[in-house]
Amino acid sequence: MKASKEIVLQSLNHTQGERIAVDFGATSVTGIHCRIVGDLRRYYGLEEKPVRIIEPFQMLGEVDDALGDILGIDVTGVWGRENMFGIDETRLHEQITPWGQTVLIAEDIDLTPDKNGDIHIYPQGDRHYPPSAIMPEGCFFVNAVERGGVVDDENLSVEDNLEEFGYLKDEDLLHFEREAVKAAATGKAVVAGFGGTALGDIAFVPGMGLKQPKGVRAVAEWYMSTILRPDYIHRIFEKQTDIAVENYKLLWEKVGNKVDVVFTCGTDFGTQTSQFCSNETFRELWLPYYKRMNDWIHQNTSWKIFKHCCGSIIPVIPLFIEAGFDILNPVQINAKDMDSQRLKNEFGDALTFWGGGIDTQKILPSATPAEVREHVLQQCEIFGKNGGFVFNSIHNIQANAPLENVVAMIETLNGLRK
Repeated sequence: MKASKEIVLQSLNHTQGERIAVDFGATSVTGIHCRIVGDLRRYYGLEEKPVRIIEPFQMLGEVDDALGDILGIDVTGVWGRENMFGIDETRLHEQITPWGQTVLIAEDIDLTPDKNGDIHIYPQGDRHYPPSAIMPEGCFFVNAVERGGVVDDENLSVEDNLEEFGYLKDEDLLHFEREAVKAAATGKAVVAGFGGTALGDIAFVPGMGLKQPKGVRAVAEWYMSTILRPDYIHRIFEKQTDIAVENYKLLWEKVGNKVDVVFTCGTDFGTQTSQFCSNETFRELWLPYYKRMNDWIHQNTSWKIFKHCCGSIIPVIPLFIEAGFDILNPVQINAKDMDSQRLKNEFGDALTFWGGGIDTQKILPSATPAEVREHVLQQCEIFGKNGGFVFNSIHNIQANAPLENVVAMIETLNGLRK
């Protein structure tokens, strides 16, 4: 039987493999909530231990080697030294979540609720500044706190929205090099999230890692700025792209082909029923910068390029392809017009679909295990033909997914491997 990396690379090259490649946990958009990770460990009789939080914004849990073997995972991830709150991820401590689970989380994050039952996270762990994120009582993940004031157009500087984007420091390059070496040694395909390359990703706009964010930092204001302040957005994207290309040069020197896939962008362009912007706006405002980054990667590295975009996005997919993206995630087949067979027929030769393996809005949370099995088999049959498919759910598996349905998904995939 072929090794995991070979299976993934076959699929990325649109070659029919002996089985379907699987990812759970390699990126911040292909993960599993820590609560479900803990439940799976207990179900399969694995060692009782605190689950490490690998991404605290969405409270994603680490899928370690033991659980990964059960899930049949073919991909592993390389993550940055700091999380999106600007907090060091190399120093951990035990905490108890509001739902009673013991986890390992970054040392500067305290999961103790306040008198209202809310949990606050502070930028760079510095409590001298207001919190940049909150986990409200009864919630299983974190929300950003908007801290930017009213935008003063007379004094608005492009540097205000570039504060979090900079050239990689030596310590970051060394971190990525060490992590890439370890990841490559697993025999799995390696996906790296180097950061700093997402253009206008709304999860990052509020600047949760900044102590005093300036510029356009409110979600609604940012979206309006694409129409009201296009020149300002262009200048941000141009400088951000300059930095990104220089960082990619440094990273290629450090990690080379130990990394197989780079997750460059998580900016969403779709809602459940339509796109956020017209194709004309995408072509004018985003396409030149995506293409510049992607062209450099394709011309100078062996990396494949991973684009995350939720929603109903059929019209803009050809522009993603023109921009040079190789991989589309999460493949939201439950959005308007996003029919699996249509996606495969129209774009399957140009894109690898990394996701779309199970509907996480209706099937996983609400169907029976038998319906889960039927759904997974159908999606694998459609997307798996002639390669170009890595199985993953539609975005991360959430905390409220019934364990029996998650197990049904896993067992169905394992049955396809035999």
